[in-house]
Amino acid sequence: MLETLQTNQLIKCDIKTVWDFMSSPANLAAITPDYMGFEILNDLHGDKMYPGQIIEYYVKPVLGIKLHWVTEITHVKDYEFFVDEQRYGPYAFWHHKHFLKEVNQGVEMIDLVHYRAPFGPIGKLANAIFIKRQLKEVFDYRYKKIDELFNTN
Repeated sequence: MLETLQTNQLIKCDIKTVWDFMSSPANLAAITPDYMGFEILNDLHGDKMYPGQIIEYYVKPVLGIKLHWVTEITHVKDYEFFVDEQRYGPYAFWHHKHFLKEVNQGVEMIDLVHYRAPFGPIGKLANAIFIKRQLKEVFDYRYKKIDELFNTN
């Protein structure tokens, strides 16, 4: 059975500005905790994401151990949503949907992650002990950074 993490955030900004920021893979490092050692390996050429785009990076999620992670942007609908899926990396399964919706107060952003830890029963135990908590911390950090970027005036 897959694990699920969902976060919701109100961003007090226009949809174009939010989309321009969120749809640029180069901005991912700005909303990732420093301890994760997030490093994009491929040259993005300032590109906006597009279906079929492969993004390679290093992360250090546990004990500073550098892991290679490869994701593919599988779906993009401008100003509405995009999906990234792991092709190679620390999870047995990773599917992350990002939804943006214009609302009266700005933009509602919803992140929905379905994942499975690696290593079968050992991974289930690791998820219960620390993976789920760490993943929530990463998304809590993102929430805070996005709030600082867009909601503090």
